[in-house]
Amino acid sequence: METLSEPNTINKAAMKTYSFTEKKDTRSGFGAGLLELGRTNPDVVALCADLTGSLKMDAFAKEFPDRFFQTGIAEANMIGMAAGMTIGGKIPFTGTFANFATGRVYDQIRQSVAYSGKNVKICASHAGLTLGEDGATHQILEDIGMMRMLPHMTVICPADYNQTKAATLAIARHHGPVYLRFGRPSWPVFTDPNEEFIIGKAQVMTEGSDVTIIATGHLVWKALQAAEMLSGNGITAEVINMATIKPFDGSTVLKSVMKTRCVVTAEEHQQNGGLGDAVAQFLANNFPSPIEMVAVNDSFGESGTPDQLLVKYGLDAPDIMQKAKKVLDRKTSQR
Repeated sequence: METLSEPNTINKAAMKTYSFTEKKDTRSGFGAGLLELGRTNPDVVALCADLTGSLKMDAFAKEFPDRFFQTGIAEANMIGMAAGMTIGGKIPFTGTFANFATGRVYDQIRQSVAYSGKNVKICASHAGLTLGEDGATHQILEDIGMMRMLPHMTVICPADYNQTKAATLAIARHHGPVYLRFGRPSWPVFTDPNEEFIIGKAQVMTEGSDVTIIATGHLVWKALQAAEMLSGNGITAEVINMATIKPFDGSTVLKSVMKTRCVVTAEEHQQNGGLGDAVAQFLANNFPSPIEMVAVNDSFGESGTPDQLLVKYGLDAPDIMQKAKKVLDRKTSQR
């Protein structure tokens, strides 16, 4: 298993250099953003299903007790309450684990939020394999697919603490239902804390001409590590942070893949229904190209540390590198 030194720097021949000197959990980025919204927007309210500390909503609850609603372990009721609050002009942020935020309340989200176009922000922590020791019952790997299939739903999966905070601020300005996905483990903080989050816009992290790597969430950092490994073999990778999965930034993808003519996707999600499917669908309709996907392959998770699970399920940086080499071979064979 690869270990990260601190500070760690991604070296490449492209425009930017990414490094980190600290690790923070992305859920804390959500908590910091929610608290800032509480201080700047009186219409923002928060609801939580008995997980205030885990969702880092406790600072908001303490400072704005009249705008915080503890619903208890009643997620369906929480979504219904949030939908109703929008009618009075409030901007409700609901908080619980991703498994409960989607799988347990899909009917309420579909009918009361998406179908009705309600301005509810569904904020979901503890997503994916990196939830770790809690195991398969809590490691939801289907939520991106469930949410991106819903009409009117915006789906966001930021890469680190800074981007999660920025995304939290951005979704308050966006009118309409949003699914915001983040996680529990401490993770490298490598994006600009002052960069505004633009919904629907992908971020080109490194420039390259040989292969495009499109990643989301925690796997953006793994993609940057893979790009560093590839550069040691004389391969330049263009890494794209697809923090907004829906609406899909096809123009950035198309511009990159028209240059590299092959692509790898990387996500902490099932291969079916997630980022890889979105990219493949787009390219099939616009610029058919060889594609490889780094994702969970039709399997549930299990208990283990985040690093152990990423390695076992093939979601680590070396796995992204190997898929990049495979797709490069496919590209060469088609010439």
